[in-house]
Amino acid sequence: MHDVAKPTVVQSRSKNLRGWIRRVVYALIAIIAIAGLMKLPLTLKILMVGILLVWFGIMAFRRFRSGQTTFGAVWAVLAVLSLLMGLKLLQFRAMGAMAAMMVPPPTTVTSAVVTEENWVPTLSSVGSISAVQGAVVSTELGGVVAEIKFQNGAVSRKGDVLLRLDASAEEAQMDSAEADLELARADLQRTRDLASRRVVSKAELDSAESKFKQKEGSVAQMRSMISKKEVRAPFDGQLGIRQVNIGQSIEARTPIVALTSLDPVFIDFALPQQELTKLSPGLEVRVRTDAVPGREFKGKLTAINSMIDATTRNVSLQGTLDNPDHALHPGMFAKVELRLPEKHKALVVPGSAVSYAPFGDSVFVIEKKKDPKTGKESENIRQQFVKVGEARGDLVAITEGLKANETVVSTGVFKLRNGMPVTVNNDLAPKPQENPHPEDS
Repeated sequence: MHDVAKPTVVQSRSKNLRGWIRRVVYALIAIIAIAGLMKLPLTLKILMVGILLVWFGIMAFRRFRSGQTTFGAVWAVLAVLSLLMGLKLLQFRAMGAMAAMMVPPPTTVTSAVVTEENWVPTLSSVGSISAVQGAVVSTELGGVVAEIKFQNGAVSRKGDVLLRLDASAEEAQMDSAEADLELARADLQRTRDLASRRVVSKAELDSAESKFKQKEGSVAQMRSMISKKEVRAPFDGQLGIRQVNIGQSIEARTPIVALTSLDPVFIDFALPQQELTKLSPGLEVRVRTDAVPGREFKGKLTAINSMIDATTRNVSLQGTLDNPDHALHPGMFAKVELRLPEKHKALVVPGSAVSYAPFGDSVFVIEKKKDPKTGKESENIRQQFVKVGEARGDLVAITEGLKANETVVSTGVFKLRNGMPVTVNNDLAPKPQENPHPEDS
């Protein structure tokens, strides 16, 4: 009877050993499956987790049903972990789909082509218009204003009478002086006749001649005083607004009216001393002023000051401009460009295309790239650092960093970043100009 029981014990032990081996294999398979999930695409990960969830659930059900609660609890825990992992993967897929839906469309920008142009070197400054001839006409003598012979703002010619003072007292004195002169002339004539007959002495003749010259000088003085009671235009020009009225008593040197010659006019400006070697009389001067928008006045550099201002270290310059229609007036503020004789090639882009920063100025170059997966061609931007040269109006010269015929973003560079896709729309793009003239300026 003892010998019969022994095989049963051996069979039981062999069965338990096979069960443990099977469990270890299952555990290894589960570990390998979970480790393999890390390398699979998201969809396959969700599928594998679903398979594991079903497997772990079946295994937990069978163990609980057979009374193996410990192993059933282990499989149940694995099933719960698989369920949580599956939920998390589903969340990841939903977030990925939402992110794909929330990808913003390409940014719309305007573009400009890098062009190579012949730029004439210029020196820029600001200045003031001044008259070639200008004066405030005044009186030499005092008196009462008797007559005003001009209209405010009228054009006057040299020698025209502008104003007369009351000269009645001087004219009366003139009559008396002329009468004395006639008497002195008659006395001199009689004395000369007597002297020729040796009736009077040479001293009496000299006295008569001296008296005549004295009376003649008095008449000339009175005539000069009367003439100075008339104020005349010293040169051709345009009159301003009168500052006196008829009947007003004025003193000597009282201003009457401004008289200005408006064609031609001067433009007075200054440049730094380091530009002095580039300057010579005859260089072209171009002038623009806000008072006459949309118009450019041309002239020549006519004078270079012989001294440098010790305070500003600037040299004073003067140009002459034709002004036949009197559009320019003395005192106007003006922008001046002095053009140098030589020319040079320059790569030109709109000033709005340059992104200025302390670490370097840059532009965004538009390039076409093809997607290796879809084969679709799109426009992307590449940030290119550049060196900026001279600026003129809406344009700037690029001395380094760009090539001719490249396309750059012309507006909206502040919202861009390197490598992002863009859409070009130039329908409403402003046209940059070297000499812009805004309508509201």
